[in-house]
Amino acid sequence: MENIKESELVRIQSLIYEIRGYKVMVDRDLAKLYGVETKVLNQAVKRNIKRFPEDFMFQLTHEECLRSQFVTLNTRRRLISDLVAFYTIIL
Repeated sequence: MENIKESELVRIQSLIYEIRGYKVMVDRDLAKLYGVETKVLNQAVKRNIKRFPEDFMFQLTHEECLRSQFVTLNTRRRLISDLVAFYTIIL
């Protein structure tokens, strides 16, 4: 962490949210930090799911989606938040 500039650290911290009592990052933000596509990150985790703690990744329930800032609408006006994965962060 010594090589990370303070401004970069602040930017990364701004990408961390609290959901269900966990500190989490949205899959697209975590993928960007690793320099990979979101789809690639999610596929890698799903392929290796046994290597991660049970609560490492989750998606919002429908009820959580309805009151979440992460809910977006596609052009057909359908909720697409079920496509967003959240990864728990250990600080």
